[in-house]
Amino acid sequence: MSELTLVGLCGALRRDSTNRRLMRLAARRFGPARFTEGDLRLPLYDGDLEAAGGVPAEVQRLAEAIRAADAVVIACPEYNKALPGVLKNALDWLSRVKGGVWRDKPVAIVSAAAGRAGGERTQFSLRLCLNPFRPHVLPGPEVMIADSSNAFDADGGLTDARSLALLDELMAELRRAAMLRREAGARAA
Repeated sequence: MSELTLVGLCGALRRDSTNRRLMRLAARRFGPARFTEGDLRLPLYDGDLEAAGGVPAEVQRLAEAIRAADAVVIACPEYNKALPGVLKNALDWLSRVKGGVWRDKPVAIVSAAAGRAGGERTQFSLRLCLNPFRPHVLPGPEVMIADSSNAFDADGGLTDARSLALLDELMAELRRAAMLRREAGARAA
């Protein structure tokens, strides 16, 4: 059986955001896999743009990466009590891709935020936005890193042992879900 494929989506565009650090750490803790980061630098969804030229190539590339992945990890900051526009925009574009890309896909959500709740509201809003796509969003454990600017060491690791243990448990669950989905696909083929 070939190596698992994991795609990471980061709701923060900043190169060194704490959510990008958390996403990359989650990928390392997932275990052996081909990891790629999806690019969310997409044009704003516009029905006129879609009507004139179809779904843009960069959206198609993102859709194909997600479709081909065994699992997806989404690291999402909290902007004004909800998920950031860049991630919502990507979900809006992905909803326009034929054939769907999320159906039954194992997805883990993690968040890092400056506030004391660690992105609790963003996770709630992201789960609502993902529902229509019908992925297999893991219910937990919830990984929400509060005071995120002080939560990482120089090597990109979490300084809090409890948070790291929760991340490890979540990534083990994601790996297990990806393996089960792959095995079910092999049996069906």
